[in-house]
Parts: sequence; structure tokens; C-alpha cells
Amino acid sequence: MNMMSTFVKPMHPEGRRFVAIFAAITVALFLLWEPLGWIGVGATVWCYYFFRDPPRTVPEREGLIISPADGVVSLIEPAVPPAELGMADTPLTRVSVFMNVFNCHVNRAPIAGTVAAVAYRPGKFFNASLDKASSDNERMSLALTLKDGRQVAVVQIAGLVARRILCFVEQDTVLRTGERFGLIRFGSRVDVYLPEGVSPLVSVGQGTIAGETVLADLHSSEPARRARLE
Repeated sequence: MNMMSTFVKPMHPEGRRFVAIFAAITVALFLLWEPLGWIGVGATVWCYYFFRDPPRTVPEREGLIISPADGVVSLIEPAVPPAELGMADTPLTRVSVFMNVFNCHVNRAPIAGTVAAVAYRPGKFFNASLDKASSDNERMSLALTLKDGRQVAVVQIAGLVARRILCFVEQDTVLRTGERFGLIRFGSRVDVYLPEGVSPLVSVGQGTIAGETVLADLHSSEPARRARLE
């Protein structure tokens, strides 16, 4: 890896028009007053960085559930999957990953499977780190059916700043683990509902990388992990 690739990352196509808008405003600000122009330069660089879409090294062992988002594990608790997915109303372990405005916001499939349902539900825009965001905020929910018949739900949740959830897949789409399936603008959260009996292998406060960090293992009997802050 050279120095250039460390700082310059590929950009998701969704970000091109936003970077162009920021750049045009920056030119106008320079014409008005140079110091404002430099503020615009900073904002344009941030916009590019927000829409970055770097390649990821995806673990390929069958049964691994991978983080769908960059960010921090903000909650781990039992919860019923969104009703609009038509899944059973049995509480499952929900792992929530909170993304701030500096995280990469491209979302990736947590595990290989077939999209059994895609459901959008409008809602509010509370801070995505709050527990009530899962039930009250705008969201896009997917149910993935695995080869063994079990299901994993993944839910994109809008946040305080986010005003647009993008989902690139439809029902019956077959996804590979780590495959890109959506994006959220501009700060948000993604919830993963683990199958019954599966324990998380991450802890609250742990950082995650989309497509790389292992959240759980369907084939492991290891209990839920504990961690300490040092």
C-alpha cells in the first residue's frame, strides 16, 4: 500500500453529484471572499470522504456474520425484528452499529443469503445512537434467508442528520457476504438481528469495519463476549 492509497479512496457513485455541488459552492465562495472559499474546500473534502467506498477484505468462512457498517457497537439487546418483515415476533439478539458523519456509510451484507423481504417505513429522525431510534426512526429493513433456512434481519436506520436511506437490492436478490447493498446519508445506524441462539462476538463500545469485523458465528457455541475499557 502506497501513501496515495492511504489517503485517496474510491468514491461511491452516489457521492459524485454532492461533491460537484460542494465544489461549485466553493468556487462561488472564493469569488465572494477567499476565507469563505477555504471553508468550502474543507467541506468539499469532507463530502468526498463521506462517500468513500474503500475495498474490504471479507472473511469467507461459512457461518460468519460480518458487520454491515463502519462505526461503533452502540447497543446489544433482545428485540423483536421490524414487523413489516413478516418474521416471527420472538425477540432476537440485536446488535446496533452507530455511524457518525465521519464513518464510511456504504452498507454491506452481513452474511450470504437471499433477500426474502425489503420494507421501507417512514418515521422520525432521533439521534441514531438512542434505543428508541430502532422503533421510531425512518428505516429500511431487509430479511435475508440463509442456506439452512434461518433468517438474519438487517435494518438501515436514519439518524438526526440523515435524511435519505438508499437500498440497492430487491426481493429475491442473492447477496454474498460483504456485498454492498445500500448507503445512508449523513449519520445513522444499522441493526443486525441474529438468529435465535446465536451469541454476539463483539461488545458495546467496540469499533467495527463494514465487511470485515465478525459480529457472530453461526457455528460457534462461544458465549457472548465481554470486554473492558482501558
